[in-house]
Amino acid sequence: MGVMGKTRMVLTLTGRAIHEAVSFIVFSFLDLLDFVLCFAYKVADFFIEAEWKPCYCTSAKDAITSSGKILVSEQGESKIVCLSSSKLELEEISDTLYTRPALLSEVSKLTVNELKRIKVEKSVVQSCEKIKKGTVRSTFTINSTIVEMLQGKIEGQKAHPIPRWSDCDCKPCTSWTTSGKETLFVKAEGAKDKAKEDVLFIHGFISSSAFWTETVFPNLSDAAKSSYRFFAVDLLGFGRSPKPTDSLYTLREHLEMIERSVIEPHKVKSFHIVAHSLGCILALALAVKHPGSVKSLTLLAPPYYPVPKGVQPTQYVMRRIAPRRVWPLIAFGASIACWYEHISRTICLVICKNHRLWEFLAKLVTRNRIRTFLLEGFFSHTHNAAWHTLHNIICGTASKLDGYLDTVRDHLKCDVNIFHGSNDELIPVECSYNVQERVPRASVNVIEKKDHITIVVGRQKAFTRELEEIWSRSSS
Repeated sequence: MGVMGKTRMVLTLTGRAIHEAVSFIVFSFLDLLDFVLCFAYKVADFFIEAEWKPCYCTSAKDAITSSGKILVSEQGESKIVCLSSSKLELEEISDTLYTRPALLSEVSKLTVNELKRIKVEKSVVQSCEKIKKGTVRSTFTINSTIVEMLQGKIEGQKAHPIPRWSDCDCKPCTSWTTSGKETLFVKAEGAKDKAKEDVLFIHGFISSSAFWTETVFPNLSDAAKSSYRFFAVDLLGFGRSPKPTDSLYTLREHLEMIERSVIEPHKVKSFHIVAHSLGCILALALAVKHPGSVKSLTLLAPPYYPVPKGVQPTQYVMRRIAPRRVWPLIAFGASIACWYEHISRTICLVICKNHRLWEFLAKLVTRNRIRTFLLEGFFSHTHNAAWHTLHNIICGTASKLDGYLDTVRDHLKCDVNIFHGSNDELIPVECSYNVQERVPRASVNVIEKKDHITIVVGRQKAFTRELEEIWSRSSS
């Protein structure tokens, strides 16, 4: 190795050490700040809403049961119980909601474990986690007397006011509370009669249907508009869709709202799915649930991380998505959103509650030279929706994705196409190749010099043409 090579290696190692040290200091401070904010919000909630509000850093059981649902277990893959007529429905929640150790305590624990490993040659490790495959939920019939007792318990819970004091109360954000509609906001375009097939667009985390309606929809060809119906939804808790404060935003809730808002009312029988980021997980779950109806799957930056054996799936994915590093900035933002319940609520309080001010300032500073739909999608959500969706969908489905992909590979005949930006710093390109490894027929298209957003924004015309080719090929 030459002098230049050694110098480069030394500089790389030094930079990495500095980055690790700075990250440790920053996130140790954030651990302390989140702890302080926990008490601050409890006091604020009590004085403003006259009720102590539980959170996940103090008691997962209280946080869940306060929403009118019952926590079955806090070990491994926890479940909550929902009551529906004479059935109890079990649906899974992610343990990352309430198991997020502080960085300092985690480092201390790892150090102690490593010392034990050195001293003790053999150790017995017992794992109680079970990897479930197949259905999203399970049900069992119970005695009507038990149903009545549980109904009394659930109905006796005090519902959170809508909206909460830290959420935006403007008309666009709360219109769903007075309209009486318990369905998602859906933007529909295309053929009204005799549509050959339908196309469902699902946006990613902290976004909205505008991600599609402001990019793809204006560039659709006349031929596509006359052949297909296009549906772009605002997911539950985002955009102009309902944002219930008593929801845990589980996979079941998201899927049922899509079915209730698009598939059932519009009598969708044969459809293509286009999904971005977090939406890819919902797309796979929806395809598995409707295997005979899906004609093609187009996934943009799918967050698929194969979980090594012997590792807790949800915790592994959380650390891959949110590594608690200060750089790159997008990873730093993801880490704050994922690890810190109260800091992320503070950010929502500052940004989302005052989104009209920030939107005005953005338009004033840029003089409308840029579109503001990305900002509007980012602002239009509640902390409750973002927090639970992030954990229950991205982290909580870690043990399910292998099964979903295997079903797509073995039982679905739909075309599978994947797009990924080469400069994506949030979801690495390897995630798309991981999907292809599981589903060999999947086509991976890496777009050079594009990131998590610019994979569509900025190249919307080209991307729309690519989509139309996929739909045409899949239909024939």
